[in-house]
Amino acid sequence: MSATDAARSIRVLFIEDDDDAARLVRERLAASEGARLVLHHVHDLKAGLIALNGDGYDVVLTDLNLPDSRGVRTVKRLVAVRKEIPVVVFSAVDEERAILELLHSGAQEYLVKGKGDGHGVARALRQAIERKRAELNLQRLAHYDSLTGLANRTLFHNRLEYALANATRRQSCVALMVLDLDRFKAVNDTLGHQAGDRLLSLAAERLSRCVRDSDTIARLGGDEFTIILENLGGAEEPRIVARKILDVMAQPFALEGQDVYVTPSIGITLFPHDDDNVDGLLKNADAAMYQVKANGRNGYQFFTAGMNERAVARIRIESGLRQAIERGEFLLHYQPKVSLQSGRLQGMEALVRWQRPDAGIVSPGHFIPVAEDSGLIIPIGEWVLRKGLAQMRIWLDSGLPVPRLAVNICARQFRQCDVASMVADALRQSGLDGNYLEVEITESVLMEDTDATVATLQRLKELGVSIAIDDFGTGYSSLNYLKRFPIDTLKIDRSFVSDIPYDQDDAVITRAIIGLAHNLRRTVIAEGVETHEQVRFLRENHCDEAQGYLFSGPISTMQMTGYLERERGRLAAGPVLSIVGGGQVAV
Repeated sequence: MSATDAARSIRVLFIEDDDDAARLVRERLAASEGARLVLHHVHDLKAGLIALNGDGYDVVLTDLNLPDSRGVRTVKRLVAVRKEIPVVVFSAVDEERAILELLHSGAQEYLVKGKGDGHGVARALRQAIERKRAELNLQRLAHYDSLTGLANRTLFHNRLEYALANATRRQSCVALMVLDLDRFKAVNDTLGHQAGDRLLSLAAERLSRCVRDSDTIARLGGDEFTIILENLGGAEEPRIVARKILDVMAQPFALEGQDVYVTPSIGITLFPHDDDNVDGLLKNADAAMYQVKANGRNGYQFFTAGMNERAVARIRIESGLRQAIERGEFLLHYQPKVSLQSGRLQGMEALVRWQRPDAGIVSPGHFIPVAEDSGLIIPIGEWVLRKGLAQMRIWLDSGLPVPRLAVNICARQFRQCDVASMVADALRQSGLDGNYLEVEITESVLMEDTDATVATLQRLKELGVSIAIDDFGTGYSSLNYLKRFPIDTLKIDRSFVSDIPYDQDDAVITRAIIGLAHNLRRTVIAEGVETHEQVRFLRENHCDEAQGYLFSGPISTMQMTGYLERERGRLAAGPVLSIVGGGQVAV
């Protein structure tokens, strides 16, 4: 017992129908403990139960045989009312078997009337309090998450099984919600684990405000939470809860002196409509949550039957990706970038492709999102960098006019890897100078841990590497980062290029990006160029380079070798824009 606990008074509820026995206990405790023990005496169990329903008692000291209750039943009823308050039995019964039965029924201590003095009684009361605290603490460790105070995985399973059984009897509905925090990993990596833990605690508090006291919120681990909603009539109630969660989570979290925005992805499944067991419902809710992520995150989704098929397909893709890394099933394609003024090849972008032995080429749209979510994008991205530079070395040694190679570095790579050291090692291994490499990053990378990002980009610049912002205009565009970060190139996203010159809004945005880039002495490239009209518009507005199917789609290493050979033959020719496959576009 702590010094604080020892110093304060211990409130004892004393249940004893014999006034003489009660007076004797009170006198002995007063003589030995003084004001450190405060007794409240009642004569029967009914009065004791009424008193227990109030607040403030630390321990119960009770006779077994009362006017309205006898034996083990007395202990069981006291424990049932307030499980957290220890019960000490004070009785004339002195049989080992009877004492053991009482202890198994929930009593913490047993005192035989007529034995021991006030010090002994007081010691037994304090030991009972300490033993109950230790017991409750062990129960909490076994059933509750130590960080958030929410139910843990074990208690969640127990509660869900109980909820399903109860709903079956009542013919009611249970909703299971599974959610995780979008971008939690970024917060944890950039602000540190202490900030990550603080975020989880704050998120748990907000979630608790969105449900009833009778509902269960659990943390299964990491940033994954579950919510059990019982006694429902249908789907509208979980829909309301989901909207409340989206609203409360939309507010910024104050972490490390800054506002951090983290949104939830919520999957919802219903019992008995979707499944009739714990494992099936969990699988359904997970599938629905991943559908939210596939749709852009920050939302909720009810389970549908087709989601299980997609979830199985996702698992197969992830498993296949792990094997693909080991088996060397990846290959590179290259998409040329051309000058809109001279028509010359200015660069090429390395794009990973997955060639499955049993299914041929897998679309990047199918496997890249899975690779990013699973973390496999990190080894895949490093392979792209090293493989691309190695191929550049081969082309250079063959005397081909090799331009700069662009390689994408995703946000997860940037956060979790020492990108500058990885790039330096890959350049060293290939024997190439840094000016042969361009690193493409998205705007979101620049928004996280800006000091560390600036330092990394500066190290890349020291290697001679060029920095490009991919899909410019679709993220958190900011003039501040264009000024602060050592950026060389802006790539206009294809969504702005696709409808020019006919869509006036896209035309205005494209002109503005070109003007902004040039005023800041940056190069600008248009992505997704597919028509002659787009080329004319971009040239008239002084866009520097273009990339798209009008010139070439992504092509194999062999096709790119042929492209470079033709480019070598055209070095002395006039300015034309070449199209792989034959034709030309006059400049």
